[in-house]
Amino acid sequence: MTKIGYIGLGLIGGSIARSIRKFHPDYTQAAYCRTKATLDLAMKEKIIDEEFSQYDQRFAECDYIFLCAPVQTNLGYLQFLKETAKPDAIVTDVGSVKGETMQAAEKSGLGSMFIGGHPMAGTEKTGFANSSDILLENAFYFLTPGAGCPQEKTDRFRDLIRSIRSLPIIATPEEHDYIVAGVSHLPHIIASALVNSVKNLDTPDERMKLVAAGGFRDITRIASSSPVMWQQICLANRKEILKVLDYYISFLGDARKKIDSGDADQIYAMFDSSKNYRDSIDDIQKGSVPREYLIYVDIYDEPGAIATITTMLAMNQINIRNVGILHSREFGEGALRIEFYDEKARNQAEKILSHRNYRIRKVI
Repeated sequence: MTKIGYIGLGLIGGSIARSIRKFHPDYTQAAYCRTKATLDLAMKEKIIDEEFSQYDQRFAECDYIFLCAPVQTNLGYLQFLKETAKPDAIVTDVGSVKGETMQAAEKSGLGSMFIGGHPMAGTEKTGFANSSDILLENAFYFLTPGAGCPQEKTDRFRDLIRSIRSLPIIATPEEHDYIVAGVSHLPHIIASALVNSVKNLDTPDERMKLVAAGGFRDITRIASSSPVMWQQICLANRKEILKVLDYYISFLGDARKKIDSGDADQIYAMFDSSKNYRDSIDDIQKGSVPREYLIYVDIYDEPGAIATITTMLAMNQINIRNVGILHSREFGEGALRIEFYDEKARNQAEKILSHRNYRIRKVI
């Protein structure tokens, strides 16, 4: 029987554990977490079958061991796992920087069993309580095998990742760190800088904060992520982050010159180029997978307005993944933001609500 162990059981570790429980209910799962309440909750919800201690010798029974703690904590377990894990086990992590971890794994003698991992998924919320068995579905999942890792292990781990409906991508640590510096780390830095800029520019009575609308909220949502985690990421991937950050700063300077010159054609070209590239990201025909299936529904501020819409969708067997209210008037009288699990549900909801004369704004 396959047994999987976890060191750390937060948002990502918990979501992996929930996904494996969902798709492989016969697997045995065990975990160690420094927060006893987390382990108790995972046991209560039957996500794990056993609670392990910090350096539990029972990790030797595991076929897969996921390191899901902060990077420095994970590195501290490598020597223990070298001495404890069975030879045919696969040890992996979920960190968003691979170079430092892979080097440490090789140095500790884990090269033959270590496969770096990075699921490209997450939310601004943290902790096991916010984990989900659908968080990793259709999410790209980087795999960076150690130089001495047998192909059989890479294939086996890739099959496991596919089985929980994630999309595995095999890359070198260097390729991975450069890619994520551009599409993950840089956006978090930008979001943080933007929020801090608005904070410092705001009026004494915080009018900017008051009217911060959907666009601002969407592009700064990730600024609510864990400061500790992003501090560690910036230190661990400093070289690649500085490379893409320098380019972005240069691009901002160029954008300022275009606006300062009042050159309408250049300003248009800047926005047109970004629009075309951004639109291509969600083009299913090119192999990308949309992460969100959203509609915005214009509503009036009156009793029962939200309940009417959600009841209507429920009566038509449409599951809602998330729902929220935009408190600004960016969309006129107000807007309800509804997220669905898939494109079919979104399109069906759009059809039903449009038929009832609701004005819909679909996000592609």
